Amino acid sequence: MDAETLERNLRQVRERIARAAERAGRDPAEVTLVAVTKTVPVEVIRLAYDLGLRDFGENRVEEALPKARELPSDIRWHCIGHVQRRKARLAVELSHLLHSVDSVRLAERLQRFCEDLDRDLPILLEVNISGEETKYGFRPEEVAGAIPEIAACGRLHIQGLMTIAPLVADPEEARPCFRALREMRDALAAQYPDLGWQHLSMGMTGDFEVAVEEGATLVRIGQALFGPRPG
Repeated sequence: MDAETLERNLRQVRERIARAAERAGRDPAEVTLVAVTKTVPVEVIRLAYDLGLRDFGENRVEEALPKARELPSDIRWHCIGHVQRRKARLAVELSHLLHSVDSVRLAERLQRFCEDLDRDLPILLEVNISGEETKYGFRPEEVAGAIPEIAACGRLHIQGLMTIAPLVADPEEARPCFRALREMRDALAAQYPDLGWQHLSMGMTGDFEVAVEEGATLVRIGQALFGPRPG
């Protein structure tokens, strides 16, 4: 991919985010674009960095760490994929924000490595809001009960929720999922007001405008920026 194409794609995505935010009466600055770089080579990520992007998302920490070592240190890496417990240490080493904490057991393992590495880790709780069997995440009815145990992991800091909506032809069909996540976040913030609930990570290339209209603060976009990628 050349810089001109990437610059055009980035401009269009930012304009779409801004229009969606304005339709919802929101400030576009409330929405962070996380550029998803799964299978994207280092040289293209560097082009995106040169265009001003600083937040990059990776699905697999073992693929992201080699990239991170070659790229500027002020990049904010977001771990957005399922984290196997055996790779929890890598996730702690990499993540500026880990979007996909989906069990108490994973949280406890992350806590252990945070202690080993003497660092705190901002996290989001992944919720399988659509109930799809193929997706990871807490079931909606499990989230409130899991929070005290996760909050007890003192090096982890809950900052909100994440979900992946079903793959649908019409983005409007994803709206109920995004709305439900926002409503859950608001209810949890009332129940646990001492925790951080500023973030909703929801929306990808096919549905991010609807997600922004429903309150997304982090949108995870790959294809609209980098084009279709293998894998």
